[in-house]
Amino acid sequence: MFKSGFVNIIGNPNVGKSTLMNAMVGEKLSIVTAKAQTTRHRIMGIVNGENYQIVYSDTPGILKPNYRLQQDMVNFVDAAIGDADVILYVSDTVEKADKNSEYIDKLSRLSCPVIVVVNKIDISNQPQVMELLSWWKEKLPQASVIPASAKEGFNLDTILQTIIEKLPVCPPWYDQDAFTDKNLRFFAAEIVREKIFLNYKEEIPYCCQVEVERFKEGSERYDISAVIYVMRESQKGILIGKKGAALKKVGTAARLDMEDFFQKKVFLELFVKVDPDWRENKKELRKFGYEE
Repeated sequence: MFKSGFVNIIGNPNVGKSTLMNAMVGEKLSIVTAKAQTTRHRIMGIVNGENYQIVYSDTPGILKPNYRLQQDMVNFVDAAIGDADVILYVSDTVEKADKNSEYIDKLSRLSCPVIVVVNKIDISNQPQVMELLSWWKEKLPQASVIPASAKEGFNLDTILQTIIEKLPVCPPWYDQDAFTDKNLRFFAAEIVREKIFLNYKEEIPYCCQVEVERFKEGSERYDISAVIYVMRESQKGILIGKKGAALKKVGTAARLDMEDFFQKKVFLELFVKVDPDWRENKKELRKFGYEE
């Protein structure tokens, strides 16, 4: 009996959804930083077992949108709720459990199985964890509630076994050697964007979008050219830094990560352009893969 299905991961920003998916898949597919709203796209990671296939889907954090890009991010979350075979709702020991409670109400009305993961128990204590587990079991009595630490790898096997139990009987959706729905060009752009989140403060990461304009595979290396779009000239200056030092630091860190991910040498060029309206422009957002 073969089981297969879409396990969609949703939750509020910064609860560890991407860390959890990367740990469950065994590959770093979603970028991870300490800043909220790092994930903007819906990213699939595929795990194949002897008698099962799990198609994980990481999603942006639930938020109240302030501009069109954020509305597109919310749309990814809503779509994930609508097409899931299993919902993996990630909370943690830091946020208020009832944050964005309207989504908890949505979960209570779903016909598909729901698994609540209370993440980051490694930075909590047993009484607090037990209190949170009781709260979730009372709030969503039909759900499985599992304490975990994605960062430390604690209880991931319990999550996996619970998912397998709840998967529908179904043939695999993807080939056995597939591990994601995204191409290498997408991951190159995401790696650059992660380095921007790690190296700049305040609004800079949220005003940047990365587009890979050239991605050429040679016999010995990948040649990649990427443009970082910002919204103002002042942001362009901050991103480049004095004599280009800040941009060079981002480029070096991104190139090293790409070489590790692609298992091949990389030649990377980065450019910065100003596009004041990219977060609101439907045509631009479609180009960047946000608009459906």
